[in-house]
Amino acid sequence: MEAGRAGHGIDVVVAGRSGSVPGVACRRADLADPGSLRGIARGVDVLVHLAALVTGDTNACDAVNHRGTAALVAEAERAGVRRIVQLSTAAVYGAGPHRGITENAVEPAPLSPASRSRLAGERAVLAAGGTVLRPGLVTGAGDRWVVPALADLLELVPARWDGGRGLLSMVDANDLARLIAALVLAPGPVPTGVHHASHPTPVRNADLMARLSELHVLPAALADWSWQECLERLRSGPGGVSERQFALLAGDHWYRSDGIWIASRATAGPGPLARLTAAAPWYRAHLARRRGADAVPAAA
Repeated sequence: MEAGRAGHGIDVVVAGRSGSVPGVACRRADLADPGSLRGIARGVDVLVHLAALVTGDTNACDAVNHRGTAALVAEAERAGVRRIVQLSTAAVYGAGPHRGITENAVEPAPLSPASRSRLAGERAVLAAGGTVLRPGLVTGAGDRWVVPALADLLELVPARWDGGRGLLSMVDANDLARLIAALVLAPGPVPTGVHHASHPTPVRNADLMARLSELHVLPAALADWSWQECLERLRSGPGGVSERQFALLAGDHWYRSDGIWIASRATAGPGPLARLTAAAPWYRAHLARRRGADAVPAAA
């Protein structure tokens, strides 16, 4: 997304491979095709880079997240864009556990092609004096990874994982959007460099699962299992979820995130658990559709 100020509001131009946004100008561009980015930043004041390939092999992820980001930033620099904000991910830190770490307190050690290439893409933004945001788990309407993955895990390991002790950095998608908007619209300089962008208060896994159960998104977990019991059940199951993914969702992965909220003067809001109430209908419908699709036999 690109935004340039106009009077008391902003003119917004959305760049992407397809689709449209009502009332917003759109430009076709593809990060995997650097040629399509030529001139994309002309007349732009602030560049907000939200796009990323989150699944795929090394070549595909590198083309979009690394080389595509570098090409986009080069266009922004040629056009004289004054501010760049990139949405990255705390997954660049790797397996963990991570407990209350500050920005760059540990060396990033990404494990997947997506995370490795996103970390490489960050370097272009940082070299241009931009702002990189690393949220943890992002929830809310439209989330097709976090809560659906929790649902899959609960089927494989039907218990409170390690008693639900794990602490997670999370942020509601709308709260994250408000933070990004505050950085875009700030009249003065904004913090550059890397910043954690989760809600400042981490969420206990047991509280997250209980809230999703109260909202009839997930069934209740009735028993406490040790970490070793959980791993043994996971290993004996049909697969589809790795131990690394399990640890990411069930173990300690939280990052001190209050700094960017204070610096941007954005309000962090009541937290992701409170925000789940509004998102619950979307989650229930999405999980029901997934179950229905799984129940349909494959065509011969």
